[in-house]
Amino acid sequence: MNLMRTAMLLAFMTALFMGVGFLIGGRGGMMIALLIAAAMNFFSYWNSDKMVLKAYRAQEVDERSAPEFYNMVKELAQNAALPMPKVYVFDNPQPNAFATGRNPENSAVAASTGLLRRLSPEEVAGVMAHELAHIENRDTLTMTLTATLAGAISMLSNFAFLFSAGRDDRNNPLGFIGVLVAMIVAPLAAMLVQMAISRTREYAADRRGAEICGNPRWLASALQKIAGDASQIENVAAERNPATAHMFIINPLNGRRMDNLFSTHPDTRNRIEALMGMTDIGPGVSTPREPAAKATRKTRSVPNSGWGRGGSETPKGPWN
Repeated sequence: MNLMRTAMLLAFMTALFMGVGFLIGGRGGMMIALLIAAAMNFFSYWNSDKMVLKAYRAQEVDERSAPEFYNMVKELAQNAALPMPKVYVFDNPQPNAFATGRNPENSAVAASTGLLRRLSPEEVAGVMAHELAHIENRDTLTMTLTATLAGAISMLSNFAFLFSAGRDDRNNPLGFIGVLVAMIVAPLAAMLVQMAISRTREYAADRRGAEICGNPRWLASALQKIAGDASQIENVAAERNPATAHMFIINPLNGRRMDNLFSTHPDTRNRIEALMGMTDIGPGVSTPREPAAKATRKTRSVPNSGWGRGGSETPKGPWN
């Protein structure tokens, strides 16, 4: 069912892309748009994870470089009956995280240094369980492809005048009116579809994430902390790549001047209320015995694992 919804969504986005091409260049523009959409879908399918990770300069970690964090993700993946994803950390003071990859067998989770330093191990476990839920539901592929097409539609509409200036294209029956429609309506429609798909899937990932980690309060507490810090700490990399904002657990962009209609995520308070209202933790789910708490009992620091390089301080582990 989820795959069918994904296919329908991508078909709609492709049709929208072709519609923009028709409004700008008539039948010829529509066919060119179809070819571009197909090429972009193919490229994004195989390279979406690499593109996002590279944009945030994420570094892969393992059992040696970040033992507590890596083993936490490993235990949560086992609890969710998922293949072990690649684990990344990216240097950013804003606490946040995202998942990417075309399928569970080719997936990755990434956490910011701010997340690992500002949140407790239990809260980090809740966040990573949420990201694993996105991988399990194959949301990462859907949202990446949608973002790619939405960005392409906006870009195409921005060049509408360039394509149509000084031309008398008889294949385009709407002429200049079609160009105006493409410039105004198409980007808005693409953005609304992108936001809608992200917002609806966040609730499902929250619930499944609570089941994976075994305690909805961990994720609820994490969401509250991340949302508060995200509004105060600028994420420069995300501001440069706004099309990736919907992939994070909390919107990394400065959204203080945006209303709920254009928000990439549901209201955090609503998400927390839904989590706190959970009285059942998925039947048949083998919840870990507080994997993050195990790390707390051992030690709350990790031997030199590379965080904070380049500064005057000694590199810190993820729980410092």
